[in-house]
Amino acid sequence: MALQKLFPTGSSWKAIAATGASGVMLLTGCGGGGGDSDSYEWSLAEAHPEDYPTTQADIWFADQMRERTDGRIDIQVMHGGQLGEEADVLEQVQMGAVEMTRVSTSPVSEIVDEFGVFALPYVFDDTEHLWRFLEGDYAQGMLDDVRDSGYVGLAYYEAGARNFYTTDEPIESPDDLKGQDIRVLPGTVNVDMIEAMGGSGVTMDYGEVYSSLENGTITGAENNEPSYVSSGHYETAQYYTRDAHQRIPEILMVNADLFDSLSEEDQELMREVAQESIAEQRELWEAEVESSIAEMEDAGIEVIDVDTSEFQEATADMVDEHRDEYADVLDAVDEARQE
Repeated sequence: MALQKLFPTGSSWKAIAATGASGVMLLTGCGGGGGDSDSYEWSLAEAHPEDYPTTQADIWFADQMRERTDGRIDIQVMHGGQLGEEADVLEQVQMGAVEMTRVSTSPVSEIVDEFGVFALPYVFDDTEHLWRFLEGDYAQGMLDDVRDSGYVGLAYYEAGARNFYTTDEPIESPDDLKGQDIRVLPGTVNVDMIEAMGGSGVTMDYGEVYSSLENGTITGAENNEPSYVSSGHYETAQYYTRDAHQRIPEILMVNADLFDSLSEEDQELMREVAQESIAEQRELWEAEVESSIAEMEDAGIEVIDVDTSEFQEATADMVDEHRDEYADVLDAVDEARQE
């Protein structure tokens, strides 16, 4: 069920958001006349810790907005999930209780169906292919499509390739997933992907994964290297298989009504700074991946580099099964592959 069916749009009131995680009350947009002299105090919800590359890009974006408006637009990055899990924050942003967020495209697929294409395994050949698509007209149009649900999409961020990690035995081929309970992002495609490889897909909040790995509720999960390290999951799941089964980018978003309350000049500036933040985030991301791999090696993690052809073969039918559903976007993905 799409979020717009659960929460009304048109929420341009000045809200006070109570955050259960931090116990802090945050004042949101001050002003609202849309003039260049109006001041705004906004929050940007971020699930990752402060030193995570995506969070650092959020902070860079906020700092640039503050500097270029002489402090009129003051955006505070609330990192570490202080305002809730990503799906919860999306609801808050839609209602205007939180002004901005950075989220994975996975929960955004509940708003705009086409974002579900990122969950399909091996739909992108590599990072370069993904970014040729993201920078193209079709993916930029997808950012515009979230407006109908009360958001403005400002930029895509890098989130690397998702890889398996397990507690009991390494994953060297799809056969090794048989009998494994693997935590995946919410969504039927993610669960179906694990089942196509012979395992069982389990959905749960990200904050529950560590303890679930520790107590055996799940035998593995999947994520990129920085998340695997920063979450501490490497402490309980010491086999990391680089199979790169998905490349799911992230989005910087703002409540549409609050964005529209800005002057045209401030709107243009916010879009400009968001686009500039992409290069900053990608550079930070690349450095963090290298640092995470080094930390994994120091911790004695067994890193398994596999021939992905077996994994691709096991999941090949999934793209065909969803081709009618994602026909236009998959055509754009194929065009980006050929450039």
